[in-house]
Amino acid sequence: MAYDVARVRGLIPSLGDGWIHLDPQAGMQIPDAVSRTVSTAFRASASSSTGRHVSSRRSAAVLDAARAAVADLVGGDPAGVVLGPDRAVLLAWLAESLSTRLGLGTGLVLSRLDEEANVAPWLRVASRYGAQVRWAEVEIETCELPSWQFQDLITTTTRLVALTAASPIVGSAPDVRVAADRVHEVGGLMVVDAIGAAPYAHVDINELGADVVAVGATSWGGPQVGALVFRDPTLLDRIPAVSLNPYARGVERLEVGGHQFALLAGLTTSIDFLAGLDESASGSRRQKLETSISSLQNYQDSLFDHLMASLKRLPQIMVIGRSPSRVPTLSFTVAGVSADKVASHLADKRIATVSGVHGGSRLLDALGVNDEGGAVTIGLAPYTTRYEIDQLVGELAALG
Repeated sequence: MAYDVARVRGLIPSLGDGWIHLDPQAGMQIPDAVSRTVSTAFRASASSSTGRHVSSRRSAAVLDAARAAVADLVGGDPAGVVLGPDRAVLLAWLAESLSTRLGLGTGLVLSRLDEEANVAPWLRVASRYGAQVRWAEVEIETCELPSWQFQDLITTTTRLVALTAASPIVGSAPDVRVAADRVHEVGGLMVVDAIGAAPYAHVDINELGADVVAVGATSWGGPQVGALVFRDPTLLDRIPAVSLNPYARGVERLEVGGHQFALLAGLTTSIDFLAGLDESASGSRRQKLETSISSLQNYQDSLFDHLMASLKRLPQIMVIGRSPSRVPTLSFTVAGVSADKVASHLADKRIATVSGVHGGSRLLDALGVNDEGGAVTIGLAPYTTRYEIDQLVGELAALG
């Protein structure tokens, strides 16, 4: 069965606002089922999952369901799923916990391809304890992150590698497994930020070789909730806790403060929504996710090829990076026009894009793009259509 984009669009009421939403980096549009679940859960759950009241028991069930859903999304164990307000916050807590592993004589490897959420926390702890930071660099022409460099970057003193599974700015998807295997050879840990990969790819924590995978639900149309998934849940009891509960065990050791149970209910529904993108999907939720995301990939591959071919016909457009291994996200510049002006023009035509990156982008800085007026970033979503791509291209042509 072909991917039914019209059916998917019908499940997302906000798409009736007359806008073309090509800004999934700012958060994908939210399905009606997710909104309804959150609203219902706010009325039925308590602010604690430890009480004896029936609403507290509902909250406990919501928490367990959310851990199980995230585990299915990445192929992990629910016992290793840490939940929190945002994946950037969770990565900061993780860096704080793992900071005792870093000190004089040790090192960590970061990537120019990564967003600041998976860079800034590690830089802070490295600076605090004197650990050496080494950088994996991108190829300027393609924005690929060559895997051969990890052989030299990762040494016997390397304690950690933090790497993106896919860039939400230029779409490049590096070979994470090469870096993971290398750092494991020297006894280090691999932390993978999958914010740019889900829902474009079928994320598998074991195939990635990651010790920890970070995800954020807004990237696939869920509420503002983040998660860290530990491949080995027992690692949580072997690292320092950041919890305010001195008796915390397992995942609770990295969960600071309480949970927003209504949002966690929406998180579960958003993953169920992903699993149901293809109506023919069957089996377990993990199996349905594999089928649905594969179906979505086939649809988006064709759509992205059309986008790239259309942009290639516009001489004033320069697409940044052309990595052969990628997700359907890209950034581009328009000759003689700043990114803000391009985004403003498109917004006037009710086309939503992203101009600049919140908090800055080391990647665009390294490429020199920000010195020339910045870049506009766009991405496909499960609800993007060919008609919307043609509208975008038509407006960009008018700028020339």
